[in-house]
Amino acid sequence: MTELSAEGAVMGADEPEVRTTAGVVRGAGEASGSAVFKGVPFAEPPVGALRFGAPVPVRSWDGVRKTVAYGTPPPQSAAFGMDALVSGDAVDEGDWLTLNVWTPDPDPGAGLPVIVWMHGGAYVIGMSGLPEYDGGRLAREGAVVVVTLNYRVGIEGFGHIEGAPANRGLLDQVAALEWVRDNIRAFGGDPGRVTVVGQSAGAGSLAALLTMPRAAGLFGRAVAQSVPGTFFSPELAADIAREFAAELGVRPTVEEMGAVAPRRLPAVADAVGAKGGAFAERWGPTAHALIPVAPVVDGDVLPAAPWEALASGAGRDVELVAGHTRDEFRLMMLLRGLTGEVTEDQAAVALRTFGPGGAASGAAGGAAGGDAYRAAFPAASAEELYELVQSDWLFRMPSLRLAEAQIAGGGRAHVYELVWEAPGMGGMLGACHGLDVPLVFGNLGEGLPALLLGEEPPAEAEELSRLVRASWTGFAAGEGPGWSAYDVEQRSVRIFGAKPAVAPYPEEVSRGLWREHVFGALPLCG
Repeated sequence: MTELSAEGAVMGADEPEVRTTAGVVRGAGEASGSAVFKGVPFAEPPVGALRFGAPVPVRSWDGVRKTVAYGTPPPQSAAFGMDALVSGDAVDEGDWLTLNVWTPDPDPGAGLPVIVWMHGGAYVIGMSGLPEYDGGRLAREGAVVVVTLNYRVGIEGFGHIEGAPANRGLLDQVAALEWVRDNIRAFGGDPGRVTVVGQSAGAGSLAALLTMPRAAGLFGRAVAQSVPGTFFSPELAADIAREFAAELGVRPTVEEMGAVAPRRLPAVADAVGAKGGAFAERWGPTAHALIPVAPVVDGDVLPAAPWEALASGAGRDVELVAGHTRDEFRLMMLLRGLTGEVTEDQAAVALRTFGPGGAASGAAGGAAGGDAYRAAFPAASAEELYELVQSDWLFRMPSLRLAEAQIAGGGRAHVYELVWEAPGMGGMLGACHGLDVPLVFGNLGEGLPALLLGEEPPAEAEELSRLVRASWTGFAAGEGPGWSAYDVEQRSVRIFGAKPAVAPYPEEVSRGLWREHVFGALPLCG
């Protein structure tokens, strides 16, 4: 074994070794001089006596641990066929809580900015080993250390189970950030310059982390891409958990749910989520949106909904970038077979269910919300209204309002919108949800994003990706993202399009419709 330096890293090795607080890890070197370490454990497997518990620090090991392969993902929903990517036997062993580090300079004295990525996946799917999340290019060309991680999703991570702490997936993320604080210097990173970047459910997680006492001080900057507005009240989360348990024929307790093999739980969440409208009277918009789990505003792990907490100053010391894509909901419409199929009745239900005008608790918008949309967009078709109101309710307005809450609380925020249209599938998806992911990592032909960009991504995509990556890495380095902070009077934002520009926020009509709406924990109805 090559001798380690006193600081804990071997320089210039084909198999670089780094000493972490738990033991030595051996990664893989690259010709460029950069290195990657995959599948590094940051917590003990949450199975057996640790099932449904808060993460426990990983035990130390002797010798050298080889870290060249991604760790086992947590149990996955069947969405996008993600369940097929995980072996049942492997997933039951619970070795899910691992992370990966890409570093362009594995020298403890390098002091590079650090970007920690939180993946999305509606809180029911997601794994750090997907090809679109490979951090090599982002780290190498951006001169940053990139960390990606697995956290518990679905019932394991977010089911509200009696006797278990709420928001275990969020607690996993905190544990990973604590690992970064304690170890990243040995990989060439600066623990004082950590930026967390999250997309979709990862952005919702980040919104929570901004306000959680347990995450205070673990990062100084944040980039929230397409923040979902779905946070549950304890009452709603508990009622949904009772349906999970009923599906299994058990009670929603640690003892009885813990007796069910991990591999079985995603199918249970899928089955309950698919029933949708059957629970509409109790679950309101949550039932219509087919969302079975989400962060819970439990008063402990998550003391308040992010918008309320930020407006009160909870995250004022963290500089924020927040934004969304223009056509957020169009991808969901395609996946549900609704493209070109939305009827006037379906549009009317969506407008009543998701339109603004409901109570501050997040109740449905009612007739007033639907009338407001029709008046504001008189030329819009039924399908356009269906898409608009759900784009606004689920992602666009929660993202904008997160930035506005941060400013109201005395913090600083920058806002953007991605309007560049995906060329894949004949361009039918526009600037859809998830299009920002390949632009951030620069992996334009890998994984699911390849469907959005086509077999041969155009040069325009490469150029836009270069700009997005420079914005995010510049922000992480403390140089700002490349445009001025958002001002609630001028409302200037970065428009990422074929010709990027800085302009007034484009979705002004929607912003006006949602001006009085208060985003918070979704309630149990009736």
